[in-house]
Amino acid sequence: MHLLLPIVLTFLAGIGVAAQAPTNGMLAKVSGSTLLAALISFGVGTAAIAIAWAANDRTSPAVLRDAPAWAWLGGIYGAIYVATAAYAAPRLGVATMLMIAIAGQMAAAVVIDHFGLFGIRAEPVSLSRIAGLVLVIAGVVLVRR
Repeated sequence: MHLLLPIVLTFLAGIGVAAQAPTNGMLAKVSGSTLLAALISFGVGTAAIAIAWAANDRTSPAVLRDAPAWAWLGGIYGAIYVATAAYAAPRLGVATMLMIAIAGQMAAAVVIDHFGLFGIRAEPVSLSRIAGLVLVIAGVVLVRR
């Protein structure tokens, strides 16, 4: 039962990711610029997070001074994803674009887990994890047909 909240929140976030690609794709279509669409998306998202932080948290940014350099790169990954999704979703379709992204995420996740990268507890590669990854890749092929 203790996992229900993160499962529900993750499911809802997934719905948002599916809606984000065509939403940003429309901004790109109207503006003629994928990068402007991504910038607007991040600007609106940054404003929303800033409001939520100011209203609920207010942890001092000074606590981040000891964070490792690689910990600052998350925004770059997100920016690349948002810009790529705004470009790819109208061309591939949302389902295909998301399945390909999920396949990439799962492949990277298996490696990250196996080696315990980025401070994550190591989870060795297993036959069932590889089978799951193969099924995701098969899902890409099936969704694309």
